[in-house]
Amino acid sequence: MLLNQPFFPDVVATAQMGKDLADVLARRGHEVHAIASRSIYGNAGATLPSWEVVAVEGAAQPIRVHRVGASLFGKGSLPARLTDFALFYVLALWKLLVMPRPDVVVSFTTPPLIGFAGLLARFFRASRAVHWIMDLYPDVLVACGVTPARGVVARVVGFFSTWLLRSSDANVVLGRCMEERVLSRGVRADRVVRIPVWADLRGIEPVLHEQNPFRVRWAPQGQFVVMYSGNFGLGHDASTILDAILRLREHKDIAFVFVGSGKRKAEVLEFVAKHALTSVSWNEYAPREQLGRSLSAGDVHLISLREGAEGAIVPSKLFGIMAVARPSLFVGNPKSEIARVLGECGGGIVVREGQGEALARAILDLREDPDRRRAMGERARGAIAGRYDKETACGQWADLLERLG
Repeated sequence: MLLNQPFFPDVVATAQMGKDLADVLARRGHEVHAIASRSIYGNAGATLPSWEVVAVEGAAQPIRVHRVGASLFGKGSLPARLTDFALFYVLALWKLLVMPRPDVVVSFTTPPLIGFAGLLARFFRASRAVHWIMDLYPDVLVACGVTPARGVVARVVGFFSTWLLRSSDANVVLGRCMEERVLSRGVRADRVVRIPVWADLRGIEPVLHEQNPFRVRWAPQGQFVVMYSGNFGLGHDASTILDAILRLREHKDIAFVFVGSGKRKAEVLEFVAKHALTSVSWNEYAPREQLGRSLSAGDVHLISLREGAEGAIVPSKLFGIMAVARPSLFVGNPKSEIARVLGECGGGIVVREGQGEALARAILDLREDPDRRRAMGERARGAIAGRYDKETACGQWADLLERLG
């Protein structure tokens, strides 16, 4: 059983990762169910059927998707999101307790602390509880400035989060910095498993610019494209990127292309309007089957993470960028998982938060050196196989769940 608010056909990262894992489990002969929301994540109103059977190529059984509730308010405000989270939590827990008993419940972190539903299934139904930590609470709330580190909210959430971590049969972390945070909570080392998020090397491949309709649309004059693709939320640093964009405003041959959504979108668009920047565009998410084309439209990619958020969040966008053989410019702490991966494979450049001038200079340097860009991209794609590819990571997941089940 997979338990998460977004699931297929949603396009957010956790929905895609959940579907990938479900596919692999189904192909290995397991009966796979998912409990998710009827709404596309963050959009108000129920739009998806309450029950769906999703066929999996090469599997004898399909994925059975049980959808509950609706997003009444979307992502408009924190109270609205909390209301939607609470509704999903209650309905998902009820569904989990009345449907046929699952052997293992894999709980994600949307909504926060939904893993307690898995613990209740273990208590009442003798299921095993696995906690897939996409965001670590309350660390992510503190890092994003939602609540002070020593405030009441952080203390209460921290108490229950630590209880959840210590009580789960297994906690799956996304990187080394997240693993360090979890272990610091007193969680037993044998209950912490590090499995990274991944890219599908067969589904995401480099696409030549001249064969790419996204490239034609986003850079019609053949500009050098600096892309930010994916969620741009409170956990990401926008000021450094915007500073670099402003410094490069006179370089008309450079286009900054944003693809996706997030809390920082309004900030970026207001900045663009204020400074009358003509080199910046914002575009909607591309469907997953077109992700390779979308990512390949960039010459270099931006990734950011607010300093202090490393280990609370591990941005998953890096591995899709690596899959299309493009270099990354990471704005964040050199000790974060993203910086470590880039350093190990030689697939990008790391710039500290607040160093807009250094980021602008790195963009110019890569624009002027296509051979360096190409070599960095090739090293990045070469580093995925056997470590960050879908087959390897989902295989590790399946092995873990089979041991527990």
